[in-house]
Parts: sequence; C-alpha cells; structure tokens
Amino acid sequence: MILPYCVYVLQSEKDLLFYHGYTTNLKQRLKNHNAGKTKSTSKRRPLRLIFCEYYLSQQDAQRREKYFKTNQGKRMLKLMLRNTLRIIHYPK
Repeated sequence: MILPYCVYVLQSEKDLLFYHGYTTNLKQRLKNHNAGKTKSTSKRRPLRLIFCEYYLSQQDAQRREKYFKTNQGKRMLKLMLRNTLRIIHYPK
C-alpha cells in the first residue's frame, strides 16, 4: 500500500529555522521550495529535508503538521532529531 500524504520538515541552511508542511509529491515540493516558488521559504533558501512521515489519511497528515508547529511539537522534533541536528551543525 502506498501512503500518499507526506508531512515533512525542512531546515534553512541560511537561518537554521524549520519549515513544516505536507504534500502528496515530496520530490516536486522540495524542488519548488528550493526554486523560490514558495513564498514562505523563498528568502530562506537553500533548504534541506531533515524529516518526513507518510500517512494514508489527509486529515492525519494535517493534524501532524499542525502539531509540529506548536511549541510542544517543536520541542519534540528537536528531541527526536537531536543526532541529526548535531551532525548538521557540527559536521566532523
């Protein structure tokens, strides 16, 4: 079974801030973000994908995206991705 909805987290290489979103075509969405076609991230390029989850239900994906935008969700993401963020910020 293919799960059509992807919740993703991007990190700006410019300001290190996160962007949260969901899509049914992650590859195209990443191209659009890095091409400056997304108003909210156009000035924060380049962006890198640091996390994604797939869902069968659009409502579940939207709920998860909304959670990641809360303070609790942001803290949880940083905890979940602590090794990834360490690698990004302090490469060997």
